[in-house]
Amino acid sequence: MQSQPALPAPAPLGPGVALFLDLDGTLAPIAPRPQDVRLDDDHRGVLRRLARHLDGRLAILSGRTLADIDRILGGAVVPAAGVHGLERRGEDGRVHRAAPSPGLAAARSVLKAFVEENPILLLEDKGLSLGLHYRAAPQLGASSRALAERLAQAHGLALQPGDMLMELRTPGANKGDALRAFMAEAPFAGAAAVFVGDDLTDEDGFCAARVLGGTGVLVGPGRETAAGSRLADVRAVFAWLEASMTGTVTA
Repeated sequence: MQSQPALPAPAPLGPGVALFLDLDGTLAPIAPRPQDVRLDDDHRGVLRRLARHLDGRLAILSGRTLADIDRILGGAVVPAAGVHGLERRGEDGRVHRAAPSPGLAAARSVLKAFVEENPILLLEDKGLSLGLHYRAAPQLGASSRALAERLAQAHGLALQPGDMLMELRTPGANKGDALRAFMAEAPFAGAAAVFVGDDLTDEDGFCAARVLGGTGVLVGPGRETAAGSRLADVRAVFAWLEASMTGTVTA
Protein backbone atom coordinates (compact mmCIF):
# COMPACT_ATOMS: atom_id res chain seq x y z
CA MET A 1 0.00 0.00 0.00
CA GLN A 2 1.13 3.55 -0.63
CA SER A 3 0.88 6.44 1.80
CA GLN A 4 -1.59 9.05 0.53
CA PRO A 5 -2.37 11.60 3.24
CA ALA A 6 -4.62 13.77 1.02
CA LEU A 7 -6.44 11.86 -1.69
CA PRO A 8 -8.50 13.73 -4.31
CA ALA A 9 -12.21 13.17 -4.87
CA PRO A 10 -12.95 10.64 -7.62
CA ALA A 11 -13.90 11.78 -11.09
CA PRO A 12 -17.48 11.03 -12.20
CA LEU A 13 -17.91 7.53 -13.60
CA GLY A 14 -17.37 7.54 -17.34
CA PRO A 15 -18.49 5.07 -20.01
CA GLY A 16 -16.93 1.63 -19.97
CA VAL A 17 -16.59 1.42 -16.18
CA ALA A 18 -17.30 -1.68 -14.08
CA LEU A 19 -18.23 -0.56 -10.57
CA PHE A 20 -17.77 -2.64 -7.43
CA LEU A 21 -19.21 -1.42 -4.12
CA ASP A 22 -18.68 -2.50 -0.54
CA LEU A 23 -21.80 -2.33 1.64
CA ASP A 24 -21.25 -1.46 5.33
CA GLY A 25 -19.58 1.92 5.68
CA THR A 26 -19.92 2.55 1.93
CA LEU A 27 -23.60 2.20 0.99
CA ALA A 28 -24.96 2.22 4.55
CA PRO A 29 -23.57 3.68 7.78
CA ILE A 30 -22.03 1.28 10.28
CA ALA A 31 -24.61 0.25 12.89
CA PRO A 32 -24.04 -1.00 16.47
CA ARG A 33 -25.29 -4.44 15.39
CA PRO A 34 -24.99 -5.95 11.88
CA GLN A 35 -28.70 -6.76 11.80
CA ASP A 36 -29.59 -3.09 12.32
CA VAL A 37 -28.20 -1.97 8.95
CA ARG A 38 -30.86 -0.88 6.47
CA LEU A 39 -31.00 0.82 3.07
CA ASP A 40 -34.05 2.93 2.27
CA ASP A 41 -36.08 2.68 -0.93
CA ASP A 42 -34.57 5.86 -2.38
CA HIS A 43 -31.04 4.50 -2.11
CA ARG A 44 -32.13 1.13 -3.48
CA GLY A 45 -33.59 3.03 -6.42
CA VAL A 46 -30.26 4.76 -7.04
CA LEU A 47 -28.57 1.36 -7.25
CA ARG A 48 -31.17 0.03 -9.70
CA ARG A 49 -30.71 3.08 -11.93
CA LEU A 50 -26.95 2.78 -11.63
CA ALA A 51 -27.03 -0.86 -12.77
CA ARG A 52 -28.97 0.21 -15.88
CA HIS A 53 -26.65 3.18 -16.44
CA LEU A 54 -23.62 0.85 -16.40
CA ASP A 55 -25.31 -1.81 -18.57
CA GLY A 56 -25.21 -4.30 -15.71
CA ARG A 57 -21.56 -3.71 -14.77
CA LEU A 58 -22.34 -3.21 -11.08
CA ALA A 59 -21.55 -5.68 -8.29
CA ILE A 60 -21.46 -5.70 -4.49
CA LEU A 61 -18.35 -7.02 -2.70
CA SER A 62 -19.11 -7.44 0.99
CA GLY A 63 -18.17 -9.34 4.10
CA ARG A 64 -21.85 -10.14 4.56
CA THR A 65 -23.52 -13.27 3.21
CA LEU A 66 -25.38 -13.09 -0.09
CA ALA A 67 -28.64 -13.55 1.81
CA ASP A 68 -27.86 -10.57 4.02
CA ILE A 69 -26.84 -8.45 1.03
CA ASP A 70 -30.21 -9.20 -0.58
CA ARG A 71 -32.05 -8.38 2.66
CA ILE A 72 -30.42 -4.97 2.90
CA LEU A 73 -30.49 -4.04 -0.79
CA GLY A 74 -33.87 -5.58 -1.55
CA GLY A 75 -32.50 -7.34 -4.61
CA ALA A 76 -31.41 -4.06 -6.24
CA VAL A 77 -28.12 -5.61 -7.43
CA VAL A 78 -27.79 -9.24 -8.58
CA PRO A 79 -24.02 -9.70 -9.08
CA ALA A 80 -22.46 -9.91 -5.62
CA ALA A 81 -19.71 -11.54 -3.61
CA GLY A 82 -20.33 -12.38 0.03
CA VAL A 83 -18.16 -13.37 3.00
CA HIS A 84 -15.23 -11.46 1.46
CA GLY A 85 -15.39 -13.49 -1.75
CA LEU A 86 -16.02 -17.00 -0.41
CA GLU A 87 -19.42 -16.97 -2.12
CA ARG A 88 -20.11 -15.21 -5.41
CA ARG A 89 -23.21 -14.77 -7.58
CA GLY A 90 -22.81 -13.82 -11.21
CA GLU A 91 -25.05 -11.71 -13.41
CA ASP A 92 -26.82 -14.91 -14.45
CA GLY A 93 -27.74 -15.67 -10.83
CA ARG A 94 -25.48 -18.70 -10.57
CA VAL A 95 -23.81 -19.00 -7.14
CA HIS A 96 -20.29 -20.28 -6.49
CA ARG A 97 -19.62 -21.07 -2.83
CA ALA A 98 -16.58 -22.46 -1.02
CA ALA A 99 -16.89 -25.42 1.33
CA PRO A 100 -16.68 -24.38 5.01
CA SER A 101 -13.43 -25.18 6.81
CA PRO A 102 -13.68 -28.09 9.29
CA GLY A 103 -11.88 -25.85 11.79
CA LEU A 104 -14.90 -23.57 12.11
CA ALA A 105 -16.80 -26.02 14.31
CA ALA A 106 -14.18 -26.03 17.07
CA ALA A 107 -13.71 -22.27 16.85
CA ARG A 108 -17.48 -21.74 16.99
CA SER A 109 -17.72 -23.65 20.28
CA VAL A 110 -14.98 -21.60 21.92
CA LEU A 111 -16.34 -18.27 20.65
CA LYS A 112 -19.86 -19.10 21.84
CA ALA A 113 -18.52 -19.76 25.32
CA PHE A 114 -16.54 -16.50 25.26
CA VAL A 115 -19.66 -14.52 24.26
CA GLU A 116 -21.72 -16.24 26.94
CA GLU A 117 -19.16 -15.01 29.48
CA ASN A 118 -19.23 -11.53 27.90
CA PRO A 119 -22.78 -11.08 26.56
CA ILE A 120 -22.10 -7.50 25.45
CA LEU A 121 -20.10 -9.05 22.61
CA LEU A 122 -21.80 -10.30 19.44
CA LEU A 123 -20.97 -13.47 17.52
CA GLU A 124 -22.04 -13.39 13.86
CA ASP A 125 -22.14 -16.83 12.26
CA LYS A 126 -21.99 -16.63 8.46
CA GLY A 127 -21.53 -20.34 7.85
CA LEU A 128 -18.21 -19.81 6.08
CA SER A 129 -16.87 -17.51 8.77
CA LEU A 130 -17.39 -16.36 12.35
CA GLY A 131 -17.34 -12.67 13.25
CA LEU A 132 -16.64 -11.56 16.82
CA HIS A 133 -17.92 -7.98 17.18
CA TYR A 134 -16.71 -5.85 20.10
CA ARG A 135 -18.06 -2.44 19.02
CA ALA A 136 -20.25 -2.29 22.13
CA ALA A 137 -17.31 -3.28 24.34
CA PRO A 138 -14.04 -1.75 23.08
CA GLN A 139 -12.44 -2.64 26.40
CA LEU A 140 -12.67 -6.29 25.29
CA GLY A 141 -10.91 -5.62 22.00
CA ALA A 142 -7.50 -6.87 23.12
CA SER A 143 -8.86 -10.12 24.56
CA SER A 144 -11.08 -10.65 21.50
CA ARG A 145 -8.12 -10.19 19.17
CA ALA A 146 -5.91 -12.52 21.22
CA LEU A 147 -8.57 -15.25 21.24
CA ALA A 148 -9.21 -14.93 17.51
CA GLU A 149 -5.49 -15.11 16.75
CA ARG A 150 -5.12 -18.24 18.88
CA LEU A 151 -8.12 -19.95 17.26
CA ALA A 152 -6.99 -19.08 13.75
CA GLN A 153 -3.58 -20.64 14.35
CA ALA A 154 -4.98 -23.70 16.14
CA HIS A 155 -7.65 -24.53 13.54
CA GLY A 156 -6.16 -23.42 10.24
CA LEU A 157 -8.51 -20.49 9.74
CA ALA A 158 -7.84 -17.17 8.02
CA LEU A 159 -7.96 -14.15 10.32
CA GLN A 160 -9.79 -11.11 8.92
CA PRO A 161 -9.58 -8.03 11.17
CA GLY A 162 -12.30 -5.46 10.56
CA ASP A 163 -13.81 -2.36 12.14
CA MET A 164 -14.23 -3.39 15.81
CA LEU A 165 -14.40 -6.95 14.55
CA MET A 166 -12.25 -10.06 14.40
CA GLU A 167 -13.42 -12.56 11.80
CA LEU A 168 -12.31 -16.16 11.50
CA ARG A 169 -12.96 -17.38 7.99
CA THR A 170 -12.53 -20.35 5.74
CA PRO A 171 -9.23 -19.85 3.88
CA GLY A 172 -9.76 -18.92 0.26
CA ALA A 173 -10.91 -16.07 -1.94
CA ASN A 174 -10.86 -12.43 -0.85
CA LYS A 175 -12.51 -9.35 -2.33
CA GLY A 176 -9.67 -8.92 -4.81
CA ASP A 177 -10.16 -12.48 -6.07
CA ALA A 178 -13.91 -11.84 -6.41
CA LEU A 179 -13.28 -8.66 -8.39
CA ARG A 180 -10.91 -10.48 -10.74
CA ALA A 181 -13.46 -13.27 -11.24
CA PHE A 182 -16.17 -10.77 -12.18
CA MET A 183 -13.81 -8.96 -14.55
CA ALA A 184 -13.19 -12.23 -16.44
CA GLU A 185 -16.86 -12.65 -17.35
CA ALA A 186 -19.72 -10.76 -18.99
CA PRO A 187 -20.82 -8.02 -18.65
CA PHE A 188 -17.71 -6.81 -16.77
CA ALA A 189 -14.96 -8.07 -19.10
CA GLY A 190 -13.14 -5.33 -20.98
CA ALA A 191 -14.30 -2.51 -18.69
CA ALA A 192 -12.24 -0.38 -16.28
CA ALA A 193 -12.67 -1.61 -12.70
CA VAL A 194 -13.50 0.86 -9.92
CA PHE A 195 -13.90 -0.46 -6.37
CA VAL A 196 -15.35 1.65 -3.55
CA GLY A 197 -14.87 0.59 0.08
CA ASP A 198 -14.06 1.83 3.56
CA ASP A 199 -12.37 -0.91 5.57
CA LEU A 200 -9.02 -2.70 5.65
CA THR A 201 -10.83 -5.71 4.18
CA ASP A 202 -11.33 -3.62 1.02
CA GLU A 203 -7.62 -3.13 0.34
CA ASP A 204 -7.48 -6.42 -1.59
CA GLY A 205 -10.15 -5.01 -3.90
CA PHE A 206 -8.32 -1.70 -4.33
CA CYS A 207 -5.12 -3.55 -5.26
CA ALA A 208 -6.91 -5.84 -7.73
CA ALA A 209 -8.62 -2.90 -9.44
CA ARG A 210 -5.32 -1.04 -9.75
CA VAL A 211 -3.47 -4.04 -11.18
CA LEU A 212 -6.22 -4.35 -13.80
CA GLY A 213 -5.73 -0.72 -14.79
CA GLY A 214 -8.59 0.66 -12.71
CA THR A 215 -8.69 2.34 -9.32
CA GLY A 216 -10.00 2.26 -5.78
CA VAL A 217 -12.05 4.84 -3.90
CA LEU A 218 -11.62 4.99 -0.13
CA VAL A 219 -14.65 6.03 1.93
CA GLY A 220 -14.03 7.74 5.28
CA PRO A 221 -10.99 9.33 6.90
CA GLY A 222 -7.72 9.31 4.99
CA ARG A 223 -5.18 6.59 5.81
CA GLU A 224 -2.48 4.55 4.16
CA THR A 225 -4.26 2.83 1.27
CA ALA A 226 -3.98 1.43 -2.23
CA ALA A 227 -6.98 3.56 -3.28
CA GLY A 228 -6.40 6.51 -5.58
CA SER A 229 -9.20 8.80 -4.41
CA ARG A 230 -11.47 9.35 -1.43
CA LEU A 231 -15.04 10.21 -0.46
CA ALA A 232 -15.92 11.44 3.03
CA ASP A 233 -18.86 9.20 3.91
CA VAL A 234 -21.92 7.30 2.71
CA ARG A 235 -23.74 10.51 1.83
CA ALA A 236 -20.82 11.58 -0.38
CA VAL A 237 -20.84 8.16 -2.08
CA PHE A 238 -24.47 8.51 -3.15
CA ALA A 239 -23.95 12.13 -4.22
CA TRP A 240 -21.06 10.97 -6.44
CA LEU A 241 -23.09 8.08 -7.89
CA GLU A 242 -26.04 10.31 -8.73
CA ALA A 243 -23.77 13.00 -10.20
CA SER A 244 -22.16 10.35 -12.39
CA MET A 245 -25.54 9.35 -13.79
CA THR A 246 -26.78 12.90 -14.40
CA GLY A 247 -23.50 14.33 -15.63
CA THR A 248 -23.55 16.94 -12.87
CA VAL A 249 -20.11 17.40 -11.31
CA THR A 250 -20.29 18.49 -7.68
CA ALA A 251 -17.53 20.35 -5.86
